Amino acid sequence: QVQLVESGGGLVQAGGSLRLSCAASGGTFRSYAMGWFRQAPGKEREFVSATTRSLTNYTDSVRGRFTVSRDNAKNLVYLQMNNLKPEDTAVYFCAARYTYIPSLYYTAGDYGYWGQGTQVTVSS
Repeated sequence: QVQLVESGGGLVQAGGSLRLSCAASGGTFRSYAMGWFRQAPGKEREFVSATTRSLTNYTDSVRGRFTVSRDNAKNLVYLQMNNLKPEDTAVYFCAARYTYIPSLYYTAGDYGYWGQGTQVTVSS
């Protein structure tokens, strides 16, 4: 059983930056593929970024602005968000799934463990 807790959300002006953190406990962290998703009001949860082993990927709308990283020694995964835009406003969730192979996962249904989410609001 893996528990995930996100932190680092907040209110920021357009063009600003935030770094989200996701602390994991209860599993062998390095064996988990991690994902970041977001959900805006009235919209479906959407993929933002994923990382496993040394692999990373991003949805097109954040590529070049967001950077995902992980610290396996501290059981942490980060999402550095730069040049934020109002359309980035959403609740951000981290997610985890065990993986035997270094594979990335892009849909919410691929993940079995979720954090409670952290609100990111970008004002124009």
